[in-house]
Amino acid sequence: MLLYAQTPARRNRQILADLIAVVLIAAAVWFALAVHDAIMLLAEPGRKVESSGKSLATALGDAGDTASDVPLVGDLLKKPFQSAADAGTGIADAGQSLQDTVGQLATLAAVVLIVVPVAFVLLLWLPLRLRWIRRSASIRRLLDAPGGADLLALRALTGPPRDLLAIPAPPGGLADAWRRGDPQSVAALSRIALRRAGLRP
Repeated sequence: MLLYAQTPARRNRQILADLIAVVLIAAAVWFALAVHDAIMLLAEPGRKVESSGKSLATALGDAGDTASDVPLVGDLLKKPFQSAADAGTGIADAGQSLQDTVGQLATLAAVVLIVVPVAFVLLLWLPLRLRWIRRSASIRRLLDAPGGADLLALRALTGPPRDLLAIPAPPGGLADAWRRGDPQSVAALSRIALRRAGLRP
């Protein structure tokens, strides 16, 4: 199975198309990751809120523990501090929730920015490459089969006429020479069919 054409011009075009596809895919991934990082900057306030909320909850919890040591009214003093500490924990949870939301948004944006362009590039490029690989394999099999050169010659005759001008026309023309099974004409025509497909005889 050939991945690339054997003729230089077709092979160079295929390599260029492959390189363009790889560069476009790499650029899409790079851009998506850059957007992901930019969106994640929006999570910084959430980190600060979470950190402040945890610090506040810890400080108020410690203050409540200290206040509980006061004789007689310690439990009464501890309750407001404990309520305030719970509020600080709620603030920390809100900060964490904001970070989670921003993270999900950044991931979703990155996935979309990767999947859509990559799918677009693959839909344009991959079918053409696979079609050429299949066609070149079938042409090689046809050439190796009995009578395959005759069929390739017929293919050349029914294709664009400009390539046929390079062959010296025998008496009666190329079509007549093909019908008579003229070996030289059949070989020349089959070479044209192979060259059109980017293959060498």
